[in-house]
Amino acid sequence: MRKWVFVVVFFLWSLYFQLTNCKNVTYDGKALIINGERRILFSGSIHYPRSAPDMWESLIEKAKMGGLDVVDTYVFWNLHEPSPGIYDFEGKNDLVKFIRLVQKAGLYVHLRIGPYICGEWNFGGFPVWLKFVPGISFRTDNEPFKLAMAKFTKKIVQMMKEEQLFQSQGGPIILSQIENEYETEDKEFGAAGFAYMNWAAKMAVQMDTGVPWVMCKQDDAPDPMINTCNGFYCDYFSPNKPYKPTFWTEAWTAWFTTFGGPIHQRPVEDLAFGVARFIQKGGSLVNYYMFHGGTNFGRTAGGPFITTSYDYDAPIDEYGLIRQPKFGHLKRLHDAVKLCEKALLTGESHNYSLGTYQKAKVFSSSSGDCAAFLSNYHWTSTARVTFSGRHYTLPPWSISILPDCKNVIYNTAQVEVQTNQMSFLPTNVKSFSWETYNEDISSIEDESFMSYDGLLEQLNVTRDTSDYLWYTTSVDVDSNESCLRGGKLPILTATSKGDAMHVFINGKLAGSSFGTHDNSKFTFMERIYLQAGVNKVSLLSMAGGLPNNGPHFEEREMGVLGPVAIHGLDKGKLDLSRQKWSYKVGLRGETMNLGSPSSVQAVDWRPVPSTQENTQPLTWYKAYFDAPEGDEPLALDMSSMQKGQVWINGQNVGRYWTINANGNCTDCSYSGTYRPKKCQFGCGYPTQQWYHVPRSWLMPSKNLIVVFEEVGGNPLKISLVKRSITSICTEASEYRPVVKNKHTHQNHGELNEQNVLKINLHCAAGQFISAIKFASFGTPRGACGSLEQGTCHSSKSLSVLQKVCVGRRRCLATVPTSIFGEDPCPNLRKKLSAEVVCQPIAT
Repeated sequence: MRKWVFVVVFFLWSLYFQLTNCKNVTYDGKALIINGERRILFSGSIHYPRSAPDMWESLIEKAKMGGLDVVDTYVFWNLHEPSPGIYDFEGKNDLVKFIRLVQKAGLYVHLRIGPYICGEWNFGGFPVWLKFVPGISFRTDNEPFKLAMAKFTKKIVQMMKEEQLFQSQGGPIILSQIENEYETEDKEFGAAGFAYMNWAAKMAVQMDTGVPWVMCKQDDAPDPMINTCNGFYCDYFSPNKPYKPTFWTEAWTAWFTTFGGPIHQRPVEDLAFGVARFIQKGGSLVNYYMFHGGTNFGRTAGGPFITTSYDYDAPIDEYGLIRQPKFGHLKRLHDAVKLCEKALLTGESHNYSLGTYQKAKVFSSSSGDCAAFLSNYHWTSTARVTFSGRHYTLPPWSISILPDCKNVIYNTAQVEVQTNQMSFLPTNVKSFSWETYNEDISSIEDESFMSYDGLLEQLNVTRDTSDYLWYTTSVDVDSNESCLRGGKLPILTATSKGDAMHVFINGKLAGSSFGTHDNSKFTFMERIYLQAGVNKVSLLSMAGGLPNNGPHFEEREMGVLGPVAIHGLDKGKLDLSRQKWSYKVGLRGETMNLGSPSSVQAVDWRPVPSTQENTQPLTWYKAYFDAPEGDEPLALDMSSMQKGQVWINGQNVGRYWTINANGNCTDCSYSGTYRPKKCQFGCGYPTQQWYHVPRSWLMPSKNLIVVFEEVGGNPLKISLVKRSITSICTEASEYRPVVKNKHTHQNHGELNEQNVLKINLHCAAGQFISAIKFASFGTPRGACGSLEQGTCHSSKSLSVLQKVCVGRRRCLATVPTSIFGEDPCPNLRKKLSAEVVCQPIAT
């Protein structure tokens, strides 16, 4: 009998051990279940190739500081398999190292294998060689494509398994994604799209990773796939089965930037409002896209016309610095939701109306846990509501979180963290001593590698080995042509699906034309000078990143596809489209790899004149410089140039283009539905002026910078600058806290005195607040660094802040508004805005 008792006890103990040490990840209709526990998870997208490897650990640690549980990243097929069967997982492509650093920080990973990613990345993440696989058609029920996709997906999964990185093996990966935002294309492909989607799901599940798979924006994702939402708001979203959790895989922190377009920013109050609204509707995973956007180094940007900067107005900026108040306000949101986690995941929910635009969502469990979300959906009006016998003030377009169903610890519209104003400042690097080399345009035809009767599609010729393709032909002009004897000059027209084109007649630039992100097709139309006899017409077609989305995007044509014609000759229109054209891929400087320190001396360089701006097109420049002092992030100010590429010690910084932004840069309000046309900035200035240079790329001395300029500019004004926090500001809105009558312990919702303000300012370690640059209690206007008084202002604003804050490293205080004296504008909701100076503590 004892033996059987021992066996039973041993069996139960073994079962308990297996259950409590099980690493499998599952889910139910509430949430992801990790090690038997439901979790509400906050995640952030950080893409490993969009930053230098030496930045990874700091970015991950900051993500953890921001209250994240998960780091989300795509897997970039075109980086890892640049040629069929040839793989690269070294340096910036070291995916395993990146995941290990996430694991070291104690965070989870969502690995979005795709392998299609979109992501404003060149060719949507697909390697260009994939386009040339015989019989292939992307992202549909096509055997060559499915074979290649399955091979790469299995390669990544097997690598993760070998490194024991799935949570089922004790690793940090708790989710994986197959495909990406496919539903729109699914409908375009019809039955073939539906078959492909089901095949992709089955293929992924059969890999037996021990963690769930997701398909974002795929409402008909088959079991056990979790379909998820991407967008600016996802409170409307529900999964396609009641036993699947509600996930938001891309909460867009703003929007990407295109050359010639404005900078997009999304107020953190609205982003927090969207996230809180999603959580109260039953959401249990939110991923910020992006949490750190980073940089599209080299020629990785796709779209086309996507800027080299992929900052995305993310909580951690392109340079790895914390962006306040976005970072801090979201961290407070995460902390508040975590306090509600048990009630949210175990309780029953009930909705209550508090007014026309006001609602309460209450979660309560049998164990006594209670959490409430009080919402005001009105765009402009503050609401005073009564909930459970208490009075609460709800700002417009906001949600208050009450983790005990009584006390408000967070409101999405009340930002109680400081703002950091970041600027670019000079470094101690002296002016560059430039040398120059010009492309030899006259020899283009002699260097051509092929000729063809007619115009060829660009990508079929270049295979994306270069942005540039030369089209060259000849035109014979009779000596009696009237344009040579004082008549009107003829007009050359050339239609391109570009993205840009320079036209040279007999080696001289005749003009340039450009497409846009929304329409890359354009037509060059300029009068040209011809000479008697043979004339060389050379068209330099330029790509600004390959297409990255839409059905059959691999079939989209680019380049000078015509018609090309000369109008106004004595014999009428001369169609050049079907003539014999010679083709040359790339530039001579590219062929010689002039951006590399080992090849830069391959040509004869000459000093750049210091007296005038250079207007010579297709010009290379080089200089050397020592690394600047300090550890601040660095950037190149390229505002004196026009369009081209930059290399530092052989590393391609990226494409630059200083075209001015055109948009609708008007006032920005946090309230109301956000879209990219709202909250635009930078109109009338270069879309991108500064270009990130990671410090890890630099040596202590003799760093090589090489610039290729397509049009013309003044390299003498290029400078290396540092990214620094130059201003620290705070904004505090007055509010009326909930108080209880001390005798009855009942809430009457009225203050004994009046409203209060929460001041929150702090300097970096080793610094203190030495002065107040600006302070205004009333209706101040402007952003940090450019604040100004409004029509309502208390004259005591500055003296109050000086008394409360100067001399301290941290200024955290809750003060009654009466401290500012007589109300400067009764019956008007007021706020305090302040900017302070921090300086090092003397040692």
